[in-house]
Amino acid sequence: MKLSKCTQNPVLSPNPNNYWENLVVCNPGVWYENGTFYMLYRAAGDDEDHLIRVGLATSTDGINFKRESDEPVFGPSSNGPDMGGVEDPRIIKFGNEYYVTYAYRPYPPGRYWTFPHDVINLPETGPDAPAVYKHNIANSGLAVTNDFKSFRRLGRITTSNLDDRDVILFPEKINGKYAMLHRPKQWIGAEYGCDYPAIWIRYSDDLMVWEEKSTLLLSGRNGTWEEKIGGSTPPLRTDDGWLLIYHGVENGGNGYYRVGVALLDLEDPTKVTARLEDWIMEPEHDYEIEGFYKGCVFPTGNMIVDNILYVYYGAADKYVGLATCNMNDLLKTLKDSQNENSK
Repeated sequence: MKLSKCTQNPVLSPNPNNYWENLVVCNPGVWYENGTFYMLYRAAGDDEDHLIRVGLATSTDGINFKRESDEPVFGPSSNGPDMGGVEDPRIIKFGNEYYVTYAYRPYPPGRYWTFPHDVINLPETGPDAPAVYKHNIANSGLAVTNDFKSFRRLGRITTSNLDDRDVILFPEKINGKYAMLHRPKQWIGAEYGCDYPAIWIRYSDDLMVWEEKSTLLLSGRNGTWEEKIGGSTPPLRTDDGWLLIYHGVENGGNGYYRVGVALLDLEDPTKVTARLEDWIMEPEHDYEIEGFYKGCVFPTGNMIVDNILYVYYGAADKYVGLATCNMNDLLKTLKDSQNENSK
């Protein structure tokens, strides 16, 4: 089972006319409603700081996107905890409001693709500076919007001294509680039950208060395409369970990014009911291999429209791509794998 990539990919490319997006557009959150696809995309220009912002584009067919503004719709604060850049939005909706989780840093990361792996710029600080600032740790925040054009920042929803990204909310309450997927980078080793960063799940009565104990949901498989893993797109409800798209990285997180899929129990999503051993998408085209991360497909937005799964992804940290599949085919493959594994 493989996703089919759009022949018109990339569906969004850097805009040379805008200073804030002339180098990078990738990792979009996407929402579909009333015949329109709304895309909040990560963007950066060719500045030395590599300051990351978010732009808005819309489409009626899911392929041909039009930018809604020559300016970003969401960016780093001028003097706050996310002043180093905002990135990788994921969108869900409660009532009439759209809630967007996003990653941010207190200091611009710099041109990371020119640095050694996992190295970023650090601010000059005194010895008593908190870890989040001293080490420029990525946190995750929550924002809310009614129109994808103006946002209210609600604040940090992760622990400040953890690099905790790929934070994704479930689109509805489960047994009366909100649910979150997250990937704390430092939670590795025997005490955590995983050798590399993995996907965890936790619950809460309040979207801003996440203090209940997390449960390890999915961990990587040593020696495979998915040693290090993280959540990718908001889970989608199906009759067969929560559909979970996630990313996996080989070589302990220093290789190709590919895409995996699993099903979670509807009433208890800590239970993984099916998971494909093989990836459903990998880098193969120039726009996925030749960029600022060479060999990366990184989904951040998905939805089901007329029984077709649309998956939007960052390609090589430079472009936005689209891949699709028939939902019946995907669910059948997952259920077949479940039956095979139960034998």
